[in-house]
Amino acid sequence: MDFSIFSSFLPEGLLIHFDIVDFKELGDLHTKKDCLFIYLDEKNILPNNYDLNEFESKGFYERTLIQDFPIRGKAVYLGIRRRRWRNKFDKSIEVKSDYTFIAEGSKLTVELSDFLKDTGRDPRRYDK
Repeated sequence: MDFSIFSSFLPEGLLIHFDIVDFKELGDLHTKKDCLFIYLDEKNILPNNYDLNEFESKGFYERTLIQDFPIRGKAVYLGIRRRRWRNKFDKSIEVKSDYTFIAEGSKLTVELSDFLKDTGRDPRRYDK
């Protein structure tokens, strides 16, 4: 399946760092509405300022589910797996890339979080 159409809908710059590996349209039992799930894996590129001779990719961290803007009235969830980089000589040292498209302390993209704050629908008010 060609996933290139998603580049128009996803947060800017996301596909520079991630590859789309799967897409599913599923129903949400709670809302009884269809949802779109886009699954992404981080590309095999070592974060800046680290030496490829010292670090190796050791799989992925657990998938994180992030909510993005709805598309055609359907909720959109991004299932993101970040790569685990481990030092070849000291196995206790791990590094991962830092991305700014996820709002600090939330499971929302920055764009969606900012939009909800501007409309007075800050989701953090309902987490109590």
